[in-house]
Amino acid sequence: MRRPLSHRLLGLAGRLAVALVVAFILLPAVVVTLSAFNDKAIMSFPPTGYSLRWFARAFSYKDFATGFRNGLIITAFASTLALLVGTGFAFALDRYSFRGKRTLEAILVSPLVIPHFTIGLGFLILAAQIQAARTFALVIATHVVLVLPFVMRSVYVSLRNLDARLEQAAASLGARPGRALVTVTLPLLLPGLVSGWLFAAILSFNEFTASLFVTAQATQTLPVAMYNYVREYADPTLAALSVVYIVVTATLLTIANRFLGLGKVLNVEHAR
Repeated sequence: MRRPLSHRLLGLAGRLAVALVVAFILLPAVVVTLSAFNDKAIMSFPPTGYSLRWFARAFSYKDFATGFRNGLIITAFASTLALLVGTGFAFALDRYSFRGKRTLEAILVSPLVIPHFTIGLGFLILAAQIQAARTFALVIATHVVLVLPFVMRSVYVSLRNLDARLEQAAASLGARPGRALVTVTLPLLLPGLVSGWLFAAILSFNEFTASLFVTAQATQTLPVAMYNYVREYADPTLAALSVVYIVVTATLLTIANRFLGLGKVLNVEHAR
């Protein structure tokens, strides 16, 4: 039975609205991508000619290389620490009831609503009060606080989707709590753990606002180096580097979704 004309028109209007929203979101990326191939030494759109020279400059610029190396160090430590801490808190919030549980949860997820520049400024003031230098430790601590809610969310949803009967079966067969955790719980949580770490790594590596306050010349990350670059130059090098960012991030998320199923990890439709 064919649907009424009004329903078909409504469905068509809905698809058109979605297409327009997607086009609006993707338009800046398209403009940046085309500008990255501009052959002139000044940002212009549309390009009058095309060249790969700005990609070569992006990969050869010394400050970008230093910022990339620093970013990898900070990201590796921050995302791993956030995974360990966030997993512990996710277990506590999911498995136990205690006084102040909701308050603790609100504090842990507060970086989602607190502007990042406020957190960065707060860590800078704290470092000044205790006379601590702006070392890697300060930057890593800042990033851990910023990405912790995303790790907790990923692990918490995986815990809610976990079939408790599997752990009970292991216990009934004589497995101690520690052995059941290692052999049953953690393997089942692996997609959530890897997804949480991946999101933390991507967010940490791309973090700029808070990093601007807590980094020094020796510890500046790639986004901070890009900010310093644009203060001095107006060529399409940053557009070229942005294209690399987009491609790498999209590739990582596509691979993660293919092998880990991010849709299941990031929603609670199947939560018990």
